[in-house]
Amino acid sequence: MNATQQLHDLGQSLWLDNITRELLTSGTLARYINELSVTGLTSNPTIFDHAIQHGDLYDDAIRQKSLAGKTGEALFFELALEDLTQAAALFRPIYDATGGVDGWVSLEVSPLLADDTEATIKAALQLHQHAQCPNLFIKIPGTRAGMPAVEELIFAGVPVNVTLLFCREHYVSAAEAYIRSIERRIEAGLDPKVGCVASLFVSRWDVAVKDKVPEILRNRLGIAIAKCTYKAHCDLLASARWQKLAASGALPQRLLWASTGTKDPAAPDTINTIPEKTLHAFADHGNAQHVLSTDGGDAEALLAEFVHAGVNHAAYAIELQREGAMSFEKSWHDLLACLASKSTALAQTKAG
Repeated sequence: MNATQQLHDLGQSLWLDNITRELLTSGTLARYINELSVTGLTSNPTIFDHAIQHGDLYDDAIRQKSLAGKTGEALFFELALEDLTQAAALFRPIYDATGGVDGWVSLEVSPLLADDTEATIKAALQLHQHAQCPNLFIKIPGTRAGMPAVEELIFAGVPVNVTLLFCREHYVSAAEAYIRSIERRIEAGLDPKVGCVASLFVSRWDVAVKDKVPEILRNRLGIAIAKCTYKAHCDLLASARWQKLAASGALPQRLLWASTGTKDPAAPDTINTIPEKTLHAFADHGNAQHVLSTDGGDAEALLAEFVHAGVNHAAYAIELQREGAMSFEKSWHDLLACLASKSTALAQTKAG
């Protein structure tokens, strides 16, 4: 039994942090599902930018859609939805077998909308309606403007992946938004079963403080944040408030570990996203025996050590989220520039 199957057996889902047309057409994604226990995937502009820029499998579609007048964001979303709906079809048996708990793919709204609640809601509703895909999450940033959009979209029945969460407090805000929206749906007589995950970014913490703490504390802050967030997640699922919603048929909002490494312990009933190279390495020689404690373990004591070393993790969480939003925005501009350049080159090739 390889490590990915062990991880699956421990109750942690493994989602691929990648999507390309080649993964689909070559049968590689289907093989990952069958052989490496991959049960979902996530996407982002950087992934699509790299796939479009460094291959020719998108060329025909770009040429045809450009001739039909598609440009910019409209062109990208058509390309992305073609890939993601195909991927979603591969994961659909898992989605059906788990009652909607697993088997998801994700697509984010334009990062340029991160500070505009109403525009985010409108864009997400349009993508959801256009996709007509039950196991497609719309990724919404868990920013001050994004969180009200999360609540309204869940209430409207749109499955959401709340992204750009960096600490326990960010996670709790996302969980509260989800619970409020489900309570509102029940009160309105609507189906409480709407999928949602909360994505906590882990490794960026250690990068941010690596030169600001003693050697003994390096590469430990991300795990400490993860541990205390996991405790908050487990406490919430055990609460009477949540148990009442679960009894009505609501799905738990799953905690997703984004930007992690193979050193991280497993956490039952959560999701770990993993790049393709790391997937192969983990399947080959990974260790899936260690499990996060539901009580947070040494997380609070470790966080206190970081505070003593001068690390204000509350302030860092705000800064990391701001930097993350800026990074997503840059990737978006790069992606659109890549599409424009590719469209022009393909038009010239055709004309020649």
